[in-house]
Amino acid sequence: MDRVLSSELISHVGERVCVAGWLHHQRQLAKVSFLLVRDRVGIAQVVAINNDVRAAVSELVAETVVEVTGDVIASDQAPSGVEIVDPEVTVLSSSGDVPPFELRRPKLSAQLPTLLDHAAVALRHPLRRATAGLAAALVGGFRNTLDGLGFTEIHTPKVVASATESGANVFPIDWFGDRAFLAQSPQFYKQIMVGVFEHVYEVGPVFRAEPHDTARHLAQYLSLDAETGFIGDHTDVMAILREVLAGMTANIIEQAGQDLDLLALELPNVPTEIPAIDFVEAQHLIEADTGESVVGETDLAPSHERWLGEWARRNHGSEFVFVVGYPMVKRPFYTHPDPTRPEASKSFDLLFRGLELVTGGQRLHRYDDYLAALDGQDLTPFEGYLEAFRHGMPPHGGFAIGLERWIARLTQARKIREVTLFPRDLHRLTP
Repeated sequence: MDRVLSSELISHVGERVCVAGWLHHQRQLAKVSFLLVRDRVGIAQVVAINNDVRAAVSELVAETVVEVTGDVIASDQAPSGVEIVDPEVTVLSSSGDVPPFELRRPKLSAQLPTLLDHAAVALRHPLRRATAGLAAALVGGFRNTLDGLGFTEIHTPKVVASATESGANVFPIDWFGDRAFLAQSPQFYKQIMVGVFEHVYEVGPVFRAEPHDTARHLAQYLSLDAETGFIGDHTDVMAILREVLAGMTANIIEQAGQDLDLLALELPNVPTEIPAIDFVEAQHLIEADTGESVVGETDLAPSHERWLGEWARRNHGSEFVFVVGYPMVKRPFYTHPDPTRPEASKSFDLLFRGLELVTGGQRLHRYDDYLAALDGQDLTPFEGYLEAFRHGMPPHGGFAIGLERWIARLTQARKIREVTLFPRDLHRLTP
């Protein structure tokens, strides 16, 4: 008999079916036993009145994997409107210990370190599983949108020979006796591949050896990168990013609507045109409102990002806002300067609910400009990268989205570790 999922039982009323999953909970009454069996889409209620069956299942611990064959009947008392009666229960895998959490509870009450220590079980809770479902839908929407725009997915190395990109520290590793590093981004490779496909994207891990111990940083996270050629300037990249954000949120509704409902979340509206503010103008507004001396600083503090998030909501009704024209001194060497004010860059950050979510911009594309930008540096580590520009590259730009930050802000999580399956940070390497 083929297995039926819990969500499909409503269409099998009057039939004998087979379901399988984890024993979520059981309740023993005087003459009847209720079993809740959890599978990947929901929970099936099983009702047993046979004394032999009741005695057998009463010994089972939560999270035991079972197969249940029984008759489907309609029931107003059952959570899903149907239940399985006259069951035959087969144990597929015993749970040797009582789980560290009661997964049947609406929320897990343990502290975050305990949840992460026992992630193999904690992630089975419907709410934590739903968060992972949202992440999967976001990645699917990222891919679907860019595929539809003519982009090609690429896969680049995560071990590199030299630490050449500025802006973050790197993890050194031993590579058969040679010194190597975990890649802190696919930036150089995706630029090279613009010379092959014109429009490319990648979904993959990146590694940042920055000793941050904050609610918003991880040492390893999933980066959603895109790079596109033949652009006018960075605003073309911003327009593509807007389409990607809209496609990602739409895909949550299509692919993970049940998870969205379970988490009781309201998705943000992605405006047809996301508001943008110049970096210097933003500083003046912040200084005028708060009295803080921020004009002349080269970056925005987290509190200033939050201020801009409220400004965008208040003045534009948007939970998203672009900040453009960051100082060149805070951007990597490959960032294109603004010809009208060389101290500013053709780059942007996208803030979502007051937190930096995306960084992007236009890149240099002429070989001579790279020689000038790298003036005084040893070019040997850059040779493979610079070869692309020696042989002609179009004007291009791109962006990178941090998936875990996206999810954290969507779910209003207090810490990014809450929405990461197996976080890697300053203190955690297991499980």
